[in-house]
Amino acid sequence: MIRPILIHPDPRLKKPADPVVTVDDDLRTLAADMLETMYDAPGIGLAAPQIGVMQRVLVMDCVKEEGAEPRPMVLINPEVTWTSDEVSVYEEGCLSIPEQYADVERPAEVKVAWTDLDGAARSEHFTGLWATCVQHEIDHLDGKLFIDYLKPLKRQMITRKMQKLKRERARA
Repeated sequence: MIRPILIHPDPRLKKPADPVVTVDDDLRTLAADMLETMYDAPGIGLAAPQIGVMQRVLVMDCVKEEGAEPRPMVLINPEVTWTSDEVSVYEEGCLSIPEQYADVERPAEVKVAWTDLDGAARSEHFTGLWATCVQHEIDHLDGKLFIDYLKPLKRQMITRKMQKLKRERARA
């Protein structure tokens, strides 16, 4: 089921999410809904708080090549366990901040540990777009948005645009 995506500013997007205690069928349904919502948007990542669910769950799939096999991932209680000293700058966007993009500097590589949908412990070394995406989504779980990395003036400008967008959508 495709779920509505919260648009900034929304207080839920600024709150840290709660750890998942049990991996059950409700959580598997949530993950399936999140993947469907992300692909429909379309996006490459989505965190549960973006659909108003305050749990530490994110989904992502950074495979963008035409005809390539998709690689949907579900990360429960993800945690960055290592970051490279090397950084990369990527023009980020966000499904909760539509049509706004800005360069964000983050570690170029990260190792992340998480629980999968079977309750098993997993870990992976991410590079490139995958590294940027997983860090962006984990930030959501901590109540942080990509615009929080920007200078105050640019952040305020984007926030005002989002407030205007929300008013327009409410009137429609």
